[in-house]
Amino acid sequence: MSAAAARVVIDLDIPGPTISRHLYGHFAEHLGRCIYGGFWVGEDSPVPNQGGIRLDVVEALRDIAIPNLRWPGGCFADEYHWRDGIGPREERPRMVNTNWGDVVEDNSFGTHEFLALCELLGADPYVNGNVGSGTVREMSEWVEYLTRGGESPMAALRRANGRDEPWRVPFWGIGNEAWGCGGNMRAEAYADLARQYATYLRDHGDNTLYRIAAGAADDDYRWTETLMKSISCIGCGDGPKDIYQAISFHYYTIPGPWEDKGDATRFSTDDYYATMVKARRVEELIRGHAAVMDVYDPAKKIGLVLDEWGTWWNVEAGTNPGFLYQQNTLRDALVASVHFDAFHAHADRLVMANIAQTVNVLQAMILTDPESGALVLTPSYHVFRMNVGHHDATALRVHVDAPELHREVDGRRLELLSVSASTRGDSALFSLTNLDADRSVPVVLDLRGRTVVGQSARILNADSLQAHNTAADPDAVTVRDHDVEVVDQPYGAGIRVELPPHSYVTVSVTLAGSAP
Repeated sequence: MSAAAARVVIDLDIPGPTISRHLYGHFAEHLGRCIYGGFWVGEDSPVPNQGGIRLDVVEALRDIAIPNLRWPGGCFADEYHWRDGIGPREERPRMVNTNWGDVVEDNSFGTHEFLALCELLGADPYVNGNVGSGTVREMSEWVEYLTRGGESPMAALRRANGRDEPWRVPFWGIGNEAWGCGGNMRAEAYADLARQYATYLRDHGDNTLYRIAAGAADDDYRWTETLMKSISCIGCGDGPKDIYQAISFHYYTIPGPWEDKGDATRFSTDDYYATMVKARRVEELIRGHAAVMDVYDPAKKIGLVLDEWGTWWNVEAGTNPGFLYQQNTLRDALVASVHFDAFHAHADRLVMANIAQTVNVLQAMILTDPESGALVLTPSYHVFRMNVGHHDATALRVHVDAPELHREVDGRRLELLSVSASTRGDSALFSLTNLDADRSVPVVLDLRGRTVVGQSARILNADSLQAHNTAADPDAVTVRDHDVEVVDQPYGAGIRVELPPHSYVTVSVTLAGSAP
């Protein structure tokens, strides 16, 4: 059964903001099996590795052009002291990871290992510093250790630990969730600390820091306003002070109560729709935080960063509840696809996003089996791979005409068709998500302003919303070629594509004529 046809108008010759590749960033915390057993297997492991870093994980992430990686947390960041993770591994002190599973952390994966991982990935490091239990000096010296050439105490220490040249480390988080696990602070108290810490996070040589103040949970717009007031004022002629360059916020898609978030693979159609209402709320939150920032920064000099997002379910049965291990179904993939459409729509303010988390934790790209060593790519991974063409492309405004494609869910209106578009040179990429669980949607893309000379499509779909990939069936949810057809439209070319129920489709086109 098909729903009524939808029409999407896209002006190919009217460019919007650039979609930063950093909107496709990732997050790796010392949590569960994300680091140990995920990225890090150790040099003596039978799993192929380079210096202890698991190479099949690296290869998979390079295939989705991972742009940045946030580390070491999360809540772990505010109990992590970086000097514990440098020098000979056998001499590194141990600690208890009190946030995640109350397990012993031996610090065998530390600063040098993380930077080696980023070099293998070709990803920019995003280091999250310790404000909750650390000091200004501690974070300042970490910056110096990593990024300073020439002579200095920390540069000498780095060389003594085997690294002569500094690394390029652009992104620095000033603590994490200061309103909660990062110190249970008031917004005003944290805003003062953020200014203080940012002052002593120095640029060394040609390494320019992009300092990110720890922002709000969900719709706490007051927290964002407090941080903006700390560096700007309404009507300030010179705009915000250049103390920190961005403000973060966190938002997880959790349809149930915190105590019972729902099951990752056993859920009803009603559960699915409730999840999608929560997922689509991310655009409301981006718009809300951006509106507050616009009052104090109309020129949009300060970036907005969503450095934790994704689905959060009850842990898989039989696993450590502090390890946050969950399966990943087609439902999770569709959560990711609608998030990216929201990111593209607000790329003028949203400059970075980091899914939580990359391997074996929450909405992971990759699951690794501790017994067999098998690596599984999740449905969410495939959405990232299908969207690589949006990285650093120019966003295009889309006009969706689909008045019948909506559903009421617990008193909220859920739009069932989500679309975004971008262009780069002589190509364009369109992303289309059909959230209807039961009906196909025929869509006509009404493309104006440039001539289409070639087209192709790919689809991510499965027989059920609950479908997921395992070591025994790694391609239960995978990407396939999909049919499209060219149709005439009054103002230009048209492309007709059928979106099956609960599917994600990307359409790629080749364009003639000059790019704007």
